[in-house]
Amino acid sequence: MLEPIWGSKEFLKFIFIVNFLTSVCVFTTAIALYYIMREENYLYMPLSGFHGVLAGFLVGIKQIVPDQELSLLKIKAKWLPSLMLLISIAISFFTPDSATYLPTLIFGAYMGWIYLRYFQRKPEAKHRGDPSEDFAFSTFFPEFLRPIIDPIASMFHRMLCGKSEASTNAQGYTVGGAPLIGSDPIEASRR
Repeated sequence: MLEPIWGSKEFLKFIFIVNFLTSVCVFTTAIALYYIMREENYLYMPLSGFHGVLAGFLVGIKQIVPDQELSLLKIKAKWLPSLMLLISIAISFFTPDSATYLPTLIFGAYMGWIYLRYFQRKPEAKHRGDPSEDFAFSTFFPEFLRPIIDPIASMFHRMLCGKSEASTNAQGYTVGGAPLIGSDPIEASRR
């Protein structure tokens, strides 16, 4: 589902980047937990490798077809990553091996979102990532939590991406802040 839309090169790039960043985050977390808790089992615990990429794939499905309803579960695709994380966290309370897969799932979903939101290059647009409000970080949470999460997420967004966002908005041919007719790359690619 993702490879035909992204292309083989972008698909493999997504797998490599999400897997690498997830591994770095899980490794750093294991080292930090060892230093905080002083338990050696954090250093020698086997970790699930590809679960992070699978969580990232669910984030990719959320991005591409958010309103597609799954016939089996009768839910929209935009809720797949959130539902997977919620079920995994709930199961972790009842299984002793949750530390082997839970950090990988959480970091995989988060790294997949970061890559798709800020770094994925799209050929039809001259900017990177998916700046749409439908793919904001708060959309992973229920409606009643969004007023709490939005200010925190926007603070981190401004802190990390504020300067680059201003510089990309200043580029191009604009009159009064609106692009000139025909200068929009998405509109030009449709012709």
